[in-house]
Amino acid sequence: MTTEKDDQIAQNPNHHLTETLDGQVIPARPLPMQPYSDHAPDVEFPAPAPNAGESMAMGHDSPLRETIRDAKRIVVKIGSSSLTGDDFSVDPRKIDHIVDAIQARMERSDVIIVSSGAVAAGMKPLGLTSRPQDLATKQAAASVGQVHLAYEWSRSFARYGRTVGQVLLTASDAGARDRARNAQRTIERLRHMRAVPIVNENDTVATSEMHFGDNDRLSALVAHLTGADALFLLSDVDGLYDKNPAEPDASFVSEVRTGKDLKEVAAGDGGKVGTGGMASKVSAARLAARGGVPVLLTSADNIGPALEDSRVGTVFHTREERRLSAWKFWALYTADAGGALRIDEGAMKAVTRGGNSLLAVGITEVVGEFRAGEILDIVGPESTIIGRGEVNFDSTTLRSIIGKHTDELPSELQRAVVHADYLSNYASRV
Repeated sequence: MTTEKDDQIAQNPNHHLTETLDGQVIPARPLPMQPYSDHAPDVEFPAPAPNAGESMAMGHDSPLRETIRDAKRIVVKIGSSSLTGDDFSVDPRKIDHIVDAIQARMERSDVIIVSSGAVAAGMKPLGLTSRPQDLATKQAAASVGQVHLAYEWSRSFARYGRTVGQVLLTASDAGARDRARNAQRTIERLRHMRAVPIVNENDTVATSEMHFGDNDRLSALVAHLTGADALFLLSDVDGLYDKNPAEPDASFVSEVRTGKDLKEVAAGDGGKVGTGGMASKVSAARLAARGGVPVLLTSADNIGPALEDSRVGTVFHTREERRLSAWKFWALYTADAGGALRIDEGAMKAVTRGGNSLLAVGITEVVGEFRAGEILDIVGPESTIIGRGEVNFDSTTLRSIIGKHTDELPSELQRAVVHADYLSNYASRV
């Protein structure tokens, strides 16, 4: 006696390409064995979430939204809860919904995906019922989950004849200038070869001391690294509210131009399968905006309208007058620090005004052992890190000259400790 499943498999001569999910048979496709050919089936942007028309997050217009709508190169970050089901397994239907929207957008834009979910996706296969807390179990779950995620992304994009490439990064990769360039080149080459780059933090090797903390921050760094024109942060909330959107008096925040627009906003932490709550997303959005990349924040359920016309969710403005150069952004937010310089009040005022170099006379202490050319934290008199810069002396030489005026130094040492061109400060955040 045959079952319905047997009948379905019999109808598919390549039955080894059929997968089973919760008792259902879902036709699988072989992964593409040739480059994308522009002959993929036509696809429309998915409809918004049910009842989305009643949400305060829908139907907003502004010049910035038009800019995001027309962006030629975008980064789309997907949160863990948008990729996995209630049973902590990868949900193919959720991924298909996301891929349909991305395929539609790729008719007019290059798209780079930053995918969370490796740890969450590995929980069910390992029998875990809650997100692991110890590093070893997190890394074990990530090692399993990365395989499941990569398979599902590949399976879903194969419906359109697209190949995906996985790029796994750690914070130390981004912090080292040469490795960051290698990652950038890899992503660029994947794009030129018409594959879809999917970036994730390499949780299997990242340590608790050296990690991005959440993929929201990673997506902001990837957006800047790749010269993206816009960043889409997608999770399970349709935008930014001044308090929990479940509260009846919550107000929607449609646009964020400066930090003043966030003074009344209370943002929460991550959910049961993720690490990046709304506070993390706001921080990442501001980080991307400071690097010159505008941001749209909304839910993955609304990915269709977000990618189609950008009239949904919250947008974060850039401020051109405070935009950091590529080097200063890297030094301030990504680079590994080899040590620190403590400075006095006068030096702090000089360097935070911008355009001034850090001189030996304003340094009160050298922390750590380092070589010339390394990136150092610059610490103010109240022990607050106020910036970073590339040091012109090794630690031994620098200790012998701190507190001295330039004209008191030998001629070969009469130069700035950190030149203004290689000094970046936190004083002018968005």
